[in-house]
Amino acid sequence: MKRALITGANKGVGLETARQLLENGYFVFIGSRNMENGESAVRQFQKEGFENIKAVQLDVTDLNSVEEARAEIGKQTEVLDVLINNAGINGGMPQAALEAPVEAFDKVMDTNLYGVIRATQAFMDLLRKSAAPRIVNVSSSGCSLTLHSDPDWMYYSHKAAVYTASKAAMNMYTINLAYELRDTAFRVNAVCPGFVATDFNNHRGTGTAAQGGKRIARYAMIGAEGPSGKFISEEYNPENGETPW
Repeated sequence: MKRALITGANKGVGLETARQLLENGYFVFIGSRNMENGESAVRQFQKEGFENIKAVQLDVTDLNSVEEARAEIGKQTEVLDVLINNAGINGGMPQAALEAPVEAFDKVMDTNLYGVIRATQAFMDLLRKSAAPRIVNVSSSGCSLTLHSDPDWMYYSHKAAVYTASKAAMNMYTINLAYELRDTAFRVNAVCPGFVATDFNNHRGTGTAAQGGKRIARYAMIGAEGPSGKFISEEYNPENGETPW
């Protein structure tokens, strides 16, 4: 049985991604900053008949928490097949480039970029033991430098200086990570769940969390022929998902 860890998985897209993996026979570790919320998600899944699931306290902004989660998961398994870096914050609105304080950038980066780095580095030893390790960094087409520079793009005027900077930086980390792992069985991608309605955007999205979860899970389960080092948004590009950086 393959094993996956999803950060920020107690609700929204993370929760629905967990559902997709459970339905495909994975054991899923639900990473949750608040353990009570994580255990609530586990109980919800157990009522639906899923048993291969465990909540783990995991705050990606706290190195001690990340290391403790690694130790806890290490007691359960010697191998991790999938890491989905889903935990993220939007930083609130508005986010004007000339007015947002550096402290706002720092707070969002701590979760959306540094949190991804902390989790990835902490669990790399378990991932390396998998025959087909997969890392999915949850991104957004709304952080594409190319798209945000195009006045004809439908979301051109939807700027959020803090959030988009954090995810663009995470995308660059994804490129470097995929490059370093290019000669291995790893597949590493940045994947956008789409503009889906969750707490993250005050439910203003046009799609569902379930749709987003399917998109994320698909790249967590890709085969050896699948892409690596790519920016994927099936909402932007329904043909093959590849999206300009």
